[in-house]
Amino acid sequence: MKQTIFQIISNKNIAKDVYEMVLEGDTSGITPGQFVNLKLEGLYLRRPISVCDYSDKTLTLVYKVVGKGTEQMAKMNVGESVDVLTGLGNGYNSAKSGESPLLIGGGVGVPPMYALAKRLISEGKSVSVILGFNKAEEIFYEEEFKKLGAEVYVTTVDGSVGTKGFVTDAVGMVGDYTYVYTCGPEVMLKAVYNAIKTSGQFSFEERMGCGFGACMGCTCKTKYGNKRICKDGPVLEKEEIIW
Repeated sequence: MKQTIFQIISNKNIAKDVYEMVLEGDTSGITPGQFVNLKLEGLYLRRPISVCDYSDKTLTLVYKVVGKGTEQMAKMNVGESVDVLTGLGNGYNSAKSGESPLLIGGGVGVPPMYALAKRLISEGKSVSVILGFNKAEEIFYEEEFKKLGAEVYVTTVDGSVGTKGFVTDAVGMVGDYTYVYTCGPEVMLKAVYNAIKTSGQFSFEERMGCGFGACMGCTCKTKYGNKRICKDGPVLEKEEIIW
């Protein structure tokens, strides 16, 4: 964990209630699947946001406006400074992917799939991605994944774009995949767990207090004992999950 002051270099609306914030600062040590914790003026608890992308000097966060914290983030301007804790969580292990990994993201579970897809493709893997949304106006990053070279499938609950239904309705459309990485709401993760034919890594969303393992507020039970989602997760292996 590292505390750093970042500067906002862009903050724009990219879909219904969804924003992309790009920050400039020290990104050393960040890996795909981790999250950061932002300190926002007037709010007691920091806000955890998944890492979407990063470079040597920039950090990209994609977030949905759902409460006071994200409402405040959406109103922040270019040039403002943000106090950020980076390097939080365990992230994804790309070494287990095999040659043809499948990445599945639902809603705000889509952003962490992007940095992971970049890494896997850079390692020479053939990546397929399923992106799940409720309706067309909520879709984001479809073209960005395609530009990376991933094979992209989109599902919408109302059928307005792509396959009608949920992410699990598109799993059968993907050829032979060797491993699965996924992030999204728990009901989606459980459905993916039951639908896939391989092992995988699941990133869980959980309410957090401190974000670095001190308060124990995000502890969950696994087959190997209690784990803190913020520090021992947010990524858990399929074989250790208890529903």
